[in-house]
Amino acid sequence: MKPVNNLAETLAPDGARFSLHEQNGEYSLKLDGTQLMSSGWTESELLLADEACRFREKPKSPRLLIGGLGFGYTLKRVLELVGADAEVVVAELLPEVVTWNRELLRDLNGKLLDDRRVKVFTGDVFDCILQGGPQYFNAMMLDVDNGPTSLVQPGNGRLYDPKGLATIYSSLRPGGRVSYWAADLEVAFPRQLRRAGFGEVEELEARAHPRAKRAQHRIYTGERLAAKAKSKKGRRR
Repeated sequence: MKPVNNLAETLAPDGARFSLHEQNGEYSLKLDGTQLMSSGWTESELLLADEACRFREKPKSPRLLIGGLGFGYTLKRVLELVGADAEVVVAELLPEVVTWNRELLRDLNGKLLDDRRVKVFTGDVFDCILQGGPQYFNAMMLDVDNGPTSLVQPGNGRLYDPKGLATIYSSLRPGGRVSYWAADLEVAFPRQLRRAGFGEVEELEARAHPRAKRAQHRIYTGERLAAKAKSKKGRRR
């Protein structure tokens, strides 16, 4: 087995060591030595995009938000799913991760950052949501933590608390969707999404890679139902 190459590192806002590594052509990101993601484990990142973009009615000129750049696999999938008139905002907390993608990881997915549909927001994804305002996005994909109960950065708690969920709901257009990545089962989270007003809340199991024998991660999705969808649902009851 070839040795691990330490390519780059920086410090997260809380002082934790965030680092980029390569081994046998596979890349990984680690936080204080614990692996967060790998370029060989991408199935759940792709599913995150698939679920967020599964609209009842395809929107015109959609505006989408990806929280967390990582290795760009969610971005790659989104660009495959949306049309030429879409706008895709990628919010990445660490500017170094953006630089690594543009330079060290350019042949992986870094070139996608040059796509004319892509805009990079360097900073906290919640600040990006607030900057957009009400009914700004058609879809959001949030992959910044290991889940609501396992935060990578303490400040990310506002993405999951009642006030934050209400903000995310109001920032979606009717028919808009939000998908969250989670490392493990989050029993209470679907209920929290429903309390925030989301309809059609779903929990999907996700494999880390196609050869995995069992699902390891979870994708949680909520939809801001359009008025006509709510009325139809009410008639069925």
